[in-house]
Amino acid sequence: MRRAIFTVVTFVAAIACFAPFASAQDHGQVGAFVDYLHLGQTGTSFVGLGGRAAFNANRYIGFEAEMAYDFNQVFSEAYTPSGSGSVTVVRSNLRILDGLFGPTLSTGHGPVRLFVTVKGGFMNFRFDPRPATFETFSSSVTDLRASNVDGALYPGGGIEGFIGPVGLRLDAGDEIYFNGGAHNNLRITFGPSIRF
Repeated sequence: MRRAIFTVVTFVAAIACFAPFASAQDHGQVGAFVDYLHLGQTGTSFVGLGGRAAFNANRYIGFEAEMAYDFNQVFSEAYTPSGSGSVTVVRSNLRILDGLFGPTLSTGHGPVRLFVTVKGGFMNFRFDPRPATFETFSSSVTDLRASNVDGALYPGGGIEGFIGPVGLRLDAGDEIYFNGGAHNNLRITFGPSIRF
């Protein structure tokens, strides 16, 4: 986990260092984000890291692809045998990997923009007792074809603000996955981006 955070911080610092040399022509964006996902069916929340890349077709329309990896959730449970109380903390070993692609409609150029999006893709729920590392993430991506993958649809919107080519983005929406019906889940992402 510390190694993953160090990698993301290093990536963001590198972007910040090279941002003054990039021209803010707004042909596209790359960025990293913190991902919060609240599963509606079980009432549990997951936090992870992700990245996105976007290419703008014109001033108002862009296409973006993103992927997020949500770390496992820890549950605590109280158990009272014969009048004495104890608390047990158990790792669920459940992790979520999702990937989305689709169009984004924005209010155009400028330092602050509003946008809406509808993306399609996949959600992969997996049980994995290994620690959360970059190797765990990469093996999760490689094993997607052998895993149970559910289709996903993400309607959402948000706001982004830029100072030159460097900006921050916040978006929220409903990440719906399809497995025996549609399951609605709140998803919020926040993070830095750089436009080129």
